[in-house]
Amino acid sequence: MAQKPREERKKKVIEVLNQARAMELHAIHQYMNQHYNLDDKDYGELAGKVKLIAIDEMRHAEMFAERIKELGGEPVSEHGAKVQKGQKVEAMFSFDAKLEDNTIDVYNQFTAVCRENGDSISMKLFETIIDEEQIHYNYFDNVDEHITDLGDTYLAKIAGTPSATGLTPKGFAVGTGGA
Repeated sequence: MAQKPREERKKKVIEVLNQARAMELHAIHQYMNQHYNLDDKDYGELAGKVKLIAIDEMRHAEMFAERIKELGGEPVSEHGAKVQKGQKVEAMFSFDAKLEDNTIDVYNQFTAVCRENGDSISMKLFETIIDEEQIHYNYFDNVDEHITDLGDTYLAKIAGTPSATGLTPKGFAVGTGGA
């Protein structure tokens, strides 16, 4: 079987990289919106961690953009979905866990596209980012379980906590020993 021409294969990889970038841009906007809302409700600890996760997503979006440029493509600037505003704290973390779980699934499919089109560099990039998305998923799922199991008791314990995010450029996954 004849292999597809190089430019056609690069185009397919750029396509999935841009789809992933759009997903990351959506996550940035979603998580920053949640960060502001959590901060307004005086859930500083939760707000700070969501902000750090948004910073991770910013790094991911830039990593995808840099790879797209290396391949001769143009990075998208639109985000892939509409931001859900005004979410209740009780629903936020379940929503985010589903978003991250979906991202992991889609990125695994994109990894296969990279492999099929002979781009091991983009494939490794997706694998690295999947590892960080798994850390995000675990955090969101854990907080959701606490809220589900303990409800207002858990939220009352966190109310009034400081954000303590400072100016760290690391993000959440890097700061907790991720990639």
